[in-house]
Amino acid sequence: MIPMIDLLKQYRDIEEEILEEVKEVLESGKYILGPKVRSFEKEIAAYHNVRNAIGVASGTDALNLALKALEVGEGDEVITTPFTFFATIEAIIYQGARPVFVDIEPDTFNIDVGKIEESITAKTKAILPVHIFGHPVDMNALVEIADAHGIAVVEDCAQAFGAEINGRKVGTFGSCGCFSFYPSKNLGGYGDGGLVITDDGEIAERIRMIRNHGSSGGYIHKKIGLNSRLDELQAAVLRVKLKRIDHYNELRRQRAKYYNERLSHLVISPVEKDGYYHVYHQYTIRTASRDRLRENLSKKGISSVVYYPVPLHLQDALRFLGYHSGDFPVAEEISKEVLSLPIYPELPEDIQDLICHAIEEILA
Repeated sequence: MIPMIDLLKQYRDIEEEILEEVKEVLESGKYILGPKVRSFEKEIAAYHNVRNAIGVASGTDALNLALKALEVGEGDEVITTPFTFFATIEAIIYQGARPVFVDIEPDTFNIDVGKIEESITAKTKAILPVHIFGHPVDMNALVEIADAHGIAVVEDCAQAFGAEINGRKVGTFGSCGCFSFYPSKNLGGYGDGGLVITDDGEIAERIRMIRNHGSSGGYIHKKIGLNSRLDELQAAVLRVKLKRIDHYNELRRQRAKYYNERLSHLVISPVEKDGYYHVYHQYTIRTASRDRLRENLSKKGISSVVYYPVPLHLQDALRFLGYHSGDFPVAEEISKEVLSLPIYPELPEDIQDLICHAIEEILA
């Protein structure tokens, strides 16, 4: 079976350096909030040209802690997209806030910024855009709207590490940028991990306290916090990969270009808007024949995944929000047509050729 991603290929390329870094951690006796985490945080901050980076336990926690630090709470509303992974919504609900959905663009699958303002109310505390599949949201327009209304912006960059708008990296436009280091991500660890970046020193200090039981040290607790700390082993692994992330993203872009050249006459291929730098966490096509294509690819031993088959406003777990079928027609249509194909930096061209040939046979 051709997998969606082959993590072992990447590991084999950097095995010696990874093992050396892990050995250093094991021999240091420092496993939580130690020198590897501090170095990684500094390197991430420098990469994004921001003042603060705070490692946490997961991408979900990155969102959770960012919203807590911004004091989003009971009775507040947070505007976001119905077409994203469930963690985005969980982080809002954890605060006691209400997610308010806005429909998406049919080409990028990102939140339609032009529809945001009509959903702003006196209760709106934040906007939470998701750079889905690696293509940035129109952050300049979104931040202009947020600033005009005095609303915070928390960017969900879980799928978009290294993505840019006119040379400026995602995560640096809003109050906070939140990242996931889940193993399959563009920058992925060997376990769970996450991080928040911000230029705001007060927000950064709150997040540092919240991640460590509400304490800045010395068993003095200023608020009720969480246990959400990026561990030394994951930081060590991620430091090795961070040095290569731009190369990895370029390889993903090359694979995406190959798919585009082979498949654009058969399916709706992903777009990359002018001035944007897409990092292709997923290579996601659209076709009305999605289910037939997926079934036949599986018969040929080729993996594919539907991200996401049910928009969030129609998920059983979120019925209490009161949304109905038809409320967000673009997201609902997209969910019936999207299919993600295998993509990762080390994907061999002969395997891509096999995948494309199979799709050509099925859809021709």
